[in-house]
Amino acid sequence: MESSTFHSFNLLKFINPIKSANYNTRRLLKVCSEASKPNIIADTSQAQKTYSIQFKTLEGCKLGIWRYPIFEYNAKGGSGNGIGRETNGGIDADFDVKNLYIPSLNGQTTRFLGLPLPPFLKIDIVPEILQGNIDKGTGKVDLRFKSRFWFSVGSIYKAPPLLVETVLTSEESTGTIRSGVGERMNTGGKCKLVGVAVVDPIDDAFMNTFLRLPTECIAYLNAVISISQANC
Repeated sequence: MESSTFHSFNLLKFINPIKSANYNTRRLLKVCSEASKPNIIADTSQAQKTYSIQFKTLEGCKLGIWRYPIFEYNAKGGSGNGIGRETNGGIDADFDVKNLYIPSLNGQTTRFLGLPLPPFLKIDIVPEILQGNIDKGTGKVDLRFKSRFWFSVGSIYKAPPLLVETVLTSEESTGTIRSGVGERMNTGGKCKLVGVAVVDPIDDAFMNTFLRLPTECIAYLNAVISISQANC
């Protein structure tokens, strides 16, 4: 009996979990290790596929709030990276908002009624969430987007941030006073995403009056989404 116990102990000590490779990106390591974690016998045919996703914003975008005319917005140069997991309904994507950059609205990127914004006026966009589902087969995209918009006039005035939360979709987005239709990804990953959001009042009487808060805003965002399988 003692001999049998001794050999069983050594056998259990000998069997160790399979360790995943060391990747440069911690988020990718976590996703890959969870997706490829073996049971008693590893079955690679059942392993969940993981993807690296790149998101780039383009020119020709539009923004609107309340019933004001649309702002023409050039978002070229915006970019971010994310990780995706394959599901029955496409790919669940989660972008790293710490490294997600969306250009500010200013005199160089934005025009209103055909004229550039005054050089001292700026609206910074600080993303907090960008995640959702991407279907490579149909080109359908639905991404939950949450961001804070910081309005400032030089060093003279800076308003509290406007919180905007919506679903950027390649389909239709409809509100009470604003609505729009997006375009699905083509074979090159190019798409038009649209989202309507309610903007609540902030602790600033001037902004609340000027923007007619609470009200709706709308965004049309041209983008390219590139998807490649991660090397797990």
